Amino acid sequence: MSNLDRAPVPSVCGGRGFVVAEPVRELLSPRRVTLGGSTEVRRLLPNLGRRMIGAWAFVDHYGPDDIADEPGMQVPPHPHTGLQTVSWLHEGEVLHRDSTGSLQTIGPRQLGLMTSGRAISHSEESPRRHARFLHGAQLWVALPDEHRHTEPSFEYHPELPTVTAPGLTATVFLGDLDGSRSPGTAYTPIVGADLALRRGAEARLPLEPDFEYGVLAMSGEVRVDGVPVLPGSLLYLGCGRSALPLRAESDAGIMLLGGEPFAEELLMWWNFIARSQEEILQARADWMKGTRFGEVKGYDGEPLPAPQLPPVPLKPRGRVR
Repeated sequence: MSNLDRAPVPSVCGGRGFVVAEPVRELLSPRRVTLGGSTEVRRLLPNLGRRMIGAWAFVDHYGPDDIADEPGMQVPPHPHTGLQTVSWLHEGEVLHRDSTGSLQTIGPRQLGLMTSGRAISHSEESPRRHARFLHGAQLWVALPDEHRHTEPSFEYHPELPTVTAPGLTATVFLGDLDGSRSPGTAYTPIVGADLALRRGAEARLPLEPDFEYGVLAMSGEVRVDGVPVLPGSLLYLGCGRSALPLRAESDAGIMLLGGEPFAEELLMWWNFIARSQEEILQARADWMKGTRFGEVKGYDGEPLPAPQLPPVPLKPRGRVR
């Protein structure tokens, strides 16, 4: 999914200096953003209080939206550099097209993983005949320097490994969790897992003490290390944990996001992750000229134009403001 904000704020992310090196319970509230004129998303990262969790650099939560009589998601072709996108659904379907020629409908708890590498463009839309409800999350993973110019690619994994405990099923969609490994290509030590919990379930989820973690609430109510986390919010947990206590107050769904703190500093603006202002200027110019990013074939509509860059140099802000 694109960042469709027409006045995106450039920011510097990454760098170990701003990692919280001990367990914390920092509840982040979303910023509400309208996409495509009608769909509202709740943006959790980047946040006024925090920029990244491991290599996770962007998190949007949307729905559940009743789109029975609506076109649903309609995101025109747009560019990306320096990142991976993860499309993750709890309800509905999304039709993905990209400039490598990929055409794939992604359903609930199936992994659509796009690696932009040096440059890619893609579109996302609800199929013409679609389910009544649309509910999911869109996430970006920053690519480390040695992999950010790799060839663009798309992966679709309808079957994913799970970790189970009484009242809990965790689907591992990226990285590793408790001995289960996602088939999705990862370029940094990372974990992304979708947890379905039944009401009254209590569990202790094993974690890596060197990772930093956050929990995105999708539905229901869960107490995460004693903190109530409601849908559309994200609890940042810091580092130094070997296990995470969970208790479901209702049937609920949450996403565990974590990874080794990202050592490099990044510049992120609109749909680009780069290392310098010059790289972002060049990426924007290339997109507007129709070079480098290829063509998304089959989408019924025009590509998304890039917004104007701010007239001032990008201001470093680090992982937290």
